[in-house]
Amino acid sequence: MRISRWSATHPWSALSLWLALVVGAMALMAVVPTQSMGDDDYGVGESGRAAELIRQADLDEAPSEVVLVTADGGTLDRTAAEGAYESIRTGAEGIAHVGDVGPPVWSEDGSAMLVPITLAKGVDLDATVELLQDSTATVAGANPELEIAQSGGTSIDNQVDERVGEDLASGESRSLPITFLIMIVAFGALIAAVIPVALAFSCVLTAMGLYAVVSVLIPDSGTVASVILMIGMAVGVDYSLFYLKREREERRKGATTLDAIEIAAATSGRAVIVAGLAVIVAMSGLLLTRDTVFAGLAVGAMLVVAVAMLGSVTVLPALLAKLGRWVDRPRVPGLWRLNARLGTGGISKRLIAPVLEHPKTSLALSLGVLVALSAPALGMTLHQGNLDTLPQDIAAVETYQQVQQHFPAERSTIEVVARTGAAADAGAATAALEEIGSQAQADGLAAAAEPVEVSSDGRTSLLRLTAVGAEGDMANEDAVTELRDTVVPDALAGADVSEWAIGGDVATTMDAQDAQRDALPLVVGFVLLLTLLMMWFVFRSGTVALLTTGLNLLSVGAAFGVMTLVFQNTWAEGILDFTSPGFLVDWVPLFCFVVLVGLSMDYHVFVMSRIREGMRRGLSTRLAVEYGVRETASVVTSAAAVMVSVFAVFATLSMLEMKQMGVGLSVAILVDATIVRLVLLPAALLVLDKRLGRLRAPDRREVGAAA
Repeated sequence: MRISRWSATHPWSALSLWLALVVGAMALMAVVPTQSMGDDDYGVGESGRAAELIRQADLDEAPSEVVLVTADGGTLDRTAAEGAYESIRTGAEGIAHVGDVGPPVWSEDGSAMLVPITLAKGVDLDATVELLQDSTATVAGANPELEIAQSGGTSIDNQVDERVGEDLASGESRSLPITFLIMIVAFGALIAAVIPVALAFSCVLTAMGLYAVVSVLIPDSGTVASVILMIGMAVGVDYSLFYLKREREERRKGATTLDAIEIAAATSGRAVIVAGLAVIVAMSGLLLTRDTVFAGLAVGAMLVVAVAMLGSVTVLPALLAKLGRWVDRPRVPGLWRLNARLGTGGISKRLIAPVLEHPKTSLALSLGVLVALSAPALGMTLHQGNLDTLPQDIAAVETYQQVQQHFPAERSTIEVVARTGAAADAGAATAALEEIGSQAQADGLAAAAEPVEVSSDGRTSLLRLTAVGAEGDMANEDAVTELRDTVVPDALAGADVSEWAIGGDVATTMDAQDAQRDALPLVVGFVLLLTLLMMWFVFRSGTVALLTTGLNLLSVGAAFGVMTLVFQNTWAEGILDFTSPGFLVDWVPLFCFVVLVGLSMDYHVFVMSRIREGMRRGLSTRLAVEYGVRETASVVTSAAAVMVSVFAVFATLSMLEMKQMGVGLSVAILVDATIVRLVLLPAALLVLDKRLGRLRAPDRREVGAAA
């Protein structure tokens, strides 16, 4: 209240400070570019140790690109392909940081030729790869009878980053007008509709600028900007909506603008702070995973929520004080009248009437629906994102898929690294690794084995195996497990090896999943416990706190069930334009869990605060529940419509992770704003009536604030 009062009485100062914050953050983003994650940031578990041993011995592979040459008709002319190879080699060798252009490699059936290009270590290769792509395109244009395309780690990363940028711009261009239209319907006045959207967008820009500085310590995995936009637009508009609706309501009751701002701060403003802190607390649980990807997502979301909270109690009161009753101008005639009718809560009163008449039946039916929606989540399959989860129309991804089909040796790798106490023991370690390579091929654990490499100091030996299956094949993981459990320990038992580890692409994926699985109970317990304690502190009722936790879990379960139905099956592929990989990307459900637990608190705190107001005025529980739901109906409906629309936009983007997250979040918010708010919560409160006595007791802090 004190902050809002100061902002309302010093509007120009508050507005100037906010503008300085936004401009300063954007300037920071220009001066300090957002740092992206490198290979070192992904290492966990045994594969992380293996990668560190390989880096210390300078045995890590140099970055590389490949050029695939095929024929349109299927039969590749060898002479034409070799002529194209010479052109590719000549063009590549003149480019800086290109180390070597290897001899052409032919597929077994002669239908494809591969040109390996080795790049320099330890330098920024974006410009180099771009020049290589231009050179490859020139050769392709000069050989129209051949299909010539380039791919590789850097090419894929660059084109995926470019697609993420396009998706981000697409999300902005679609979410902003949709949100604005919802706000026009919600307020029936243009200025009131512009304020939440403009404020939310300024919060997004500010958070992106602040994260650019933080990314020096916690780099971006490539999805933080999308998450900041998605969460920022949702909570930024919601928080402004809660505050602005209450201020308008109090003015209609006869309060002055300043009094209405203070009442809104004491009620809706307090609910906004509680809800925002709940989101921040929930997101902080991701830091317990000690995973850089989760840390970046958590910090980005926490920053934008904190900025949205700050804006709702500073710049928003300043704008309202400066505009006064002009905030309701210019009015849209038809929508203004519609908004006035919806604001009375007549529709919600009719919807909730059967629930109030038959609370036990309503409780049982709503529970049954949510349990049914949650049931498919029991069959949820998680896997790390791979080539199959990337948009298949990205040129480098499509090319690499073809490379794996024609050249199985280009599949994922398994690396066995051993370090001895002295260089004199290197011979025994090398012989043991050669034995492992032969046995792995004989047992079907590897498709091929490269010669063992030895570091310059003679202490570290490295064996690279080619996985038996394509990327994502479970046979690869089975091979890593058997190598770790029996083959490698048995073979190295006689060698004087001080340390050994198994890494590579397959092992890295497995270790990341294991680390996430181990952290899951800790994160879930942390988030649920802290949000439960927050609700107890706010409402001073253990019943309300436990009920909130239960409702959150039901909403999350329903979202997970729908995500499983949609993305582990093929029936929705045409609707959402994706190809089902048969699993959910492993980080998406955990991230959605913490976001949903936080966001669902928005409506719950807002509705419960109004119900508590009614109970403290002496209303019976039934009348207080009806009052709370009716008075918050238009606000919660509008806020939910904003969130669902923003998240639904992300479900239409090309990146599969964004699709899965968009579907999960939009379903959960829809369930929370309808089944939970209109049926389950009112019914549960009536059934638990005798345990809600604490809600009627006045809070000394609020009494003092009101005075």
